[in-house]
Amino acid sequence: MRHMRYLRWLSVALALFIAPLMANAQQQPGYAGSAACVDCHKESVQQFAGTPMGKLITDNGRIEHGKQGCESCHGPSKNHVESGGDVPPPISFSRKSKTPVAERNATCLNCHEKTARTLWKGSTHESRNVACTDCHTVMRAASERGNLKQQTVVETCANCHAQKKAQLARFSHMPLGEGKMECTSCHNPHGSANDKMLLASSVNETCYSCHAEKRGPFLWEHIPVVESCANCHDPHGSNKERMLKVSRPRLCQQCHPTAHGGPTAKPSDPAAVRFVYNRACSNCHFNIHGSNHPAGAFFTR
Repeated sequence: MRHMRYLRWLSVALALFIAPLMANAQQQPGYAGSAACVDCHKESVQQFAGTPMGKLITDNGRIEHGKQGCESCHGPSKNHVESGGDVPPPISFSRKSKTPVAERNATCLNCHEKTARTLWKGSTHESRNVACTDCHTVMRAASERGNLKQQTVVETCANCHAQKKAQLARFSHMPLGEGKMECTSCHNPHGSANDKMLLASSVNETCYSCHAEKRGPFLWEHIPVVESCANCHDPHGSNKERMLKVSRPRLCQQCHPTAHGGPTAKPSDPAAVRFVYNRACSNCHFNIHGSNHPAGAFFTR
C-alpha cells in the first residue's frame, strides 16, 4: 500500500513539478534537468514540493528565477549528475558547503531582495557571515511561517543568542515566552539603519511603540529616561522587578549616592543596610519617568 502511494506521488511530481521544467532546462547548456535530481534525492524533492517555495516553482512560469527547477538555486548541475554525485553542484547550502556564504545568500536575494531585506548588505548579520540557511530551511516546512529552522522566531534566534533566550526565563521578562511578542517585534534580523538592528530609530522609540504613556513630553524630564530606557531596564529579562538592572534603591544610588539625607543616604555604611528594605526612592519620587505637575521638579507624588 505504501509502495503504491509513493508511485502515485512520484507520477504527480513528474507531471506537475519536473516535466514542465525539463523542456526549458534541456535547452540550457550545463543543465541536467530536475528529473535527474529525483533519482538520488527522492525524499528531498517530496518534502520540497510541499513548501511555499516548492509550490511556486511547481506552477511553471509563476516566478522568473524558478524556471530551471532545482538548478534555479543550485546552478547548472550536469557535471554533478554525470559524476554520480562525486562532483558537487555549483552552489550548495549546507553548513559544511564550500560555496562562499556571500554566493549562497546572493542566490536567495535573487528573489528575496525587497521589503525587510532592503538593508541586508552591510547589516550586522551580513558582515558576520551569517547565511540565510542558518535561520531558514528551504527543502522542508519546519515552521508555520517564514520557513524558519525552528518552530518559532525565539527558538531560531536562540541558536546563536543563547544568553538572550536564557534571560527570558528570569523573574521579570518581556512576554516572548507567552507568544505575545517575538524578537522581530523590536529587531529586524535582515538589516536596519539603526543600532542593534532595531526597527525604530532608537531604544526609546522602540519601547514607546508599546509604552506610549512614557513618551511625554513632560514639563520635568528625568535625564536618564530621555537618554535611554536601557539605562535602568534590561529589555531581555531581569531577576529584579520591572526588568530593572539593579534593585531599588541601589539603582538610583548609582547616580544619586547621597540623596539629600534620605533614608538610604549611607549606602557605603554596612550598618545602614537595614534601612534599605522597603524604602525605594520611588516610594516618594513616584513619577520617575517624568512629571507635568507644576511642583513636580523632584518627580514626587
